Amino acid sequence: MNNLERIEELRRTTKLPHEDMAALISTISDEEAKVLYKNAREVREKYYGKDVYLRGLIEFTNNCKNNCYYCGIRRGNEKAERYRLSLDDILACCKTGYEMGYRTFVLQGGEDPYFTDERMAEIVRAIKEKYPDCAITLSVGEKEKETYALWKEAGADRYLLRHETINPAHYSKLHPAELSIAHRVQCLYDLHDLGYQVGCGMMIGSPYQTIDNLVEDIEFMHGFQPEMAGIGPFIPHKDTPFRDQPAGTLKDTLHLLAILRLSMPQVLLPATTALGTIHPQGREMGLLAGANVIMPNLSPTGVRDKYMLYNGKICTDESASLCANCMERRVSSTGYQIKVSRGDCVKVSGN
Repeated sequence: MNNLERIEELRRTTKLPHEDMAALISTISDEEAKVLYKNAREVREKYYGKDVYLRGLIEFTNNCKNNCYYCGIRRGNEKAERYRLSLDDILACCKTGYEMGYRTFVLQGGEDPYFTDERMAEIVRAIKEKYPDCAITLSVGEKEKETYALWKEAGADRYLLRHETINPAHYSKLHPAELSIAHRVQCLYDLHDLGYQVGCGMMIGSPYQTIDNLVEDIEFMHGFQPEMAGIGPFIPHKDTPFRDQPAGTLKDTLHLLAILRLSMPQVLLPATTALGTIHPQGREMGLLAGANVIMPNLSPTGVRDKYMLYNGKICTDESASLCANCMERRVSSTGYQIKVSRGDCVKVSGN
């Protein structure tokens, strides 16, 4: 099978043998990539038309008890200027977002012990009470099933937990010994069992990553069938053990976005801020490679540059309204359009 045949087979069946997927990732030419992106757009438009969904991102704490080697807000980074948003701060972000047409709010933060299970439930209830027509997405790491159940009962709809790499040996090179891919995967299945719309994903070009690792990640996600898949390039942070590691590339990330679109046709696929950080038009390119979600930042401008997971993060000094206007222009330039909607996954139950 050549790469054009692999693209056709992937679109037709949503999967490839391991060796063929590895070959597609590692040997695709620029001309073949154009065919890959065209197929990804066609599949994306079959399920979502020209619509792009906005997720209002609220980075409410940069405190974290974990010490992951790649992350700028890791516990061991003594240079990080820590902060926490209050409930009133969070609700003010939601008010701004709602008035601008956002119907999903993403509460993202480190694994911060201050935000106890009940405190998080209180935040979710407060948002849901004021904005019952909005979806609430949480992204606050690994918890026990009882905690996830409490937050689901409080009104949380979705949960983002990137698995980062499904390979245990690779996982151990990115994380300290107290963290394991086995527990992270258990969390993903617990969330699924509780009825969350679940998102997983990985960094492209993370240290020590191999082509086989990427294929294993695709195979895991194809089997798990998440509603969302968040991928972006690895970008080093100057105050982490990986400060001198090379960043992931735009080309590799776009290829993987398109491959994931063909592998999971109905998945919600963001064009991430990290993609926009490594190239000025990175998010537009992501949309043209099969992505259909953008996550503008609603966090107060006074804390945005403190939530620095990697070097050079964009949009840290723009107001939420400027960010939204910028997004509208960027999305329109691709021929797509922003849709005021919760933007739920169209995946049919049991599919």
